[in-house]
Amino acid sequence: MRAFIFPGQGSQAVGMGRALADASPHAREVFGEVDEALGQHLFRIMTDGPPDELTLTQNAQPAIMANAIAALRVLEREGGVSLADKADYVAGHSLGEYTALCAAKTFDVATTARLLRLRGQAMQAAVPVGEGAMAALLGADLAKAQAIAGAAVDAILAEGGVERVCTVANDNDPSQVVISGHRDAVERAAALAKDMGAKRAVLLPVSAPFHCPLMQPAADAMDAALADVQLSAPLVPVYANVDAAPIADPGQIRVALVQQVTGMVRWRESVLAMRDAGVTQIVEFGGKVLAPMVKRIAPDIDAVSIVSMDDIEALLPKF
Repeated sequence: MRAFIFPGQGSQAVGMGRALADASPHAREVFGEVDEALGQHLFRIMTDGPPDELTLTQNAQPAIMANAIAALRVLEREGGVSLADKADYVAGHSLGEYTALCAAKTFDVATTARLLRLRGQAMQAAVPVGEGAMAALLGADLAKAQAIAGAAVDAILAEGGVERVCTVANDNDPSQVVISGHRDAVERAAALAKDMGAKRAVLLPVSAPFHCPLMQPAADAMDAALADVQLSAPLVPVYANVDAAPIADPGQIRVALVQQVTGMVRWRESVLAMRDAGVTQIVEFGGKVLAPMVKRIAPDIDAVSIVSMDDIEALLPKF
């Protein structure tokens, strides 16, 4: 069995998509669809920058989606590979869940681009700049990260501070968990991390504290936006971030997409669940971030990343 997976924010880089667009009209077609849907020259920002404009959440999210869908479309149109025939499941990390649903035809490309721009804007607006933060705890599993986050909140309260949010945002793999919340609480957690058994903590260069309760205004915005969108049943089930289980009912998908804005990305559990369901090969489209995570989570899975035409040509014999 096989799963197609799609990366989340952080996989963007200036120059993304250029080589694929130069090599394939089908890739150019995807980038044109996204530009038209958004009414902006997003592809120009993807290829030429400036970097600070590309990393804006409202640009990064649709850009990452476009890059991944372009790679998939080239595989389908030029390689003769059909997702419906060759994949048993799809999954995506955070915003990548929207890409996965686009790949599986729950949303079309234009709708996905508009939803992701709105999602990016809503997540950025949910917390004033500077009030939130995220940190990666390296060498910490989920239980250890939860203990560190809880200890940080308790320490602030013990000193007479106000209630703060510091929770696990991404359970990425057995050695990397990301926490999110109020900046002072996340910084306190980072300071406590090594003494509590983590190898080290790294504050992340993000503009908002994603996947924590502070994102509730963004969740409300996505709830309203998704209520106005027609969702089709996906060609294959999607493993949802919020419960690490496959779903295919459009109503369940809508609920899961709202919940994932504030909820933890259960990526490690999702990969293990796919393995337990019989998945032996995973193909990541549009990035080289998730496949290495998969190998750390389940070394027995054959995980590959598809970004370039060379990657696509190397993959074809495996189908």
